[in-house]
Amino acid sequence: MIVSLLYRATRALLSVPTVLLRRDTTEDAELLVLLYENAVLRRQLNGPIRYQHADRFWLAALSSLLPRHRWHTVFPVTPATLLTWHRKLIARKWDYTARRLRTGRPPTVAGLKKLTLRLARENPRWGHRRIQGELARLGHRIAPSTVWTILNAAGIDPAPRRTGPSWREFLTAQAEGIIAADFFHVDTVIGTRLYALAFLEHRTRKLHFAGVTAHPTAQWVTQQARNLAGDLGSRVESLRFVLRDRDSKYTASFDAVFEAEEMKVLLSAPRAPRMNAHCERVIGTVRREVLDHVLIMNEAHAGQVLATYQDHYNRHRPHRSQNQRPPDAQEQPLAEPGLKAPRLLRTRVFGGVINEYRYAS
Repeated sequence: MIVSLLYRATRALLSVPTVLLRRDTTEDAELLVLLYENAVLRRQLNGPIRYQHADRFWLAALSSLLPRHRWHTVFPVTPATLLTWHRKLIARKWDYTARRLRTGRPPTVAGLKKLTLRLARENPRWGHRRIQGELARLGHRIAPSTVWTILNAAGIDPAPRRTGPSWREFLTAQAEGIIAADFFHVDTVIGTRLYALAFLEHRTRKLHFAGVTAHPTAQWVTQQARNLAGDLGSRVESLRFVLRDRDSKYTASFDAVFEAEEMKVLLSAPRAPRMNAHCERVIGTVRREVLDHVLIMNEAHAGQVLATYQDHYNRHRPHRSQNQRPPDAQEQPLAEPGLKAPRLLRTRVFGGVINEYRYAS
């Protein structure tokens, strides 16, 4: 707008000599054009001539002082180019692009787009209408077509053509029904080697120490399996698999205890402890937190130590896979902000080898 007004004002000022003097105007205009052309040539001696916006402005303004039939002999460009410059300068006056108001729907909030994409990634079987319904339940008003547009722009295919669950998701879903078994040894203060049988529920990470003995016979192992099945009670219905290694102490009678509960026995490959990684890891935790710091006197003492640690592990120790909650915890206690914190109590386990903290009620 400012350029067009300035252009019109310049053309009006240049036309003043024509109105007042009525003589020698054409010659003076030709001289001005030639002088300006000379200035342009001096400015860029090498390469082709490139006209800037100011050059086009002044040459188009000076064209009003010359008759049309003299243009081709005076101006360094063709008359068609000169008229094009003139039209573009005038067109800026009627250009309302910058002042045009935005019309149509307002853009979708970035946070709502992010939430839509998250629901699509975490639920690969949900279509755009199912996602729109979940967003409506969360209080977000959005049309199904808008959800489809967001997914399409992000390159997410419709639900039937999306990729299936990842290996991590698949294995996590399968692991919810697994309970793993493994032996580990405990050395007493006089060098006697004891053997403990541990069971770990993959879904809840709940730990069970079945027993400790110096002579783990097949009959003893089978009896520990029966004891575990009785302790699990109704929870055994949620378990589908028993994972164990190929130790000869696990006999057909051991497997029959779990098969009677409609559970399938899975065998790990020979010399492949990573196939039972959860159980191997919890055994390492028991060693690092207790057995490496307590002198075991005999079989009864080992059973007492493992039972105490089992209670701590299931009732108090936080687990990352359980959102930093113990296996037996129902909900995570939260401290209320702004209130004075109650007195903190410490419970010493094994004389302070392990400490448990809780607020006084």
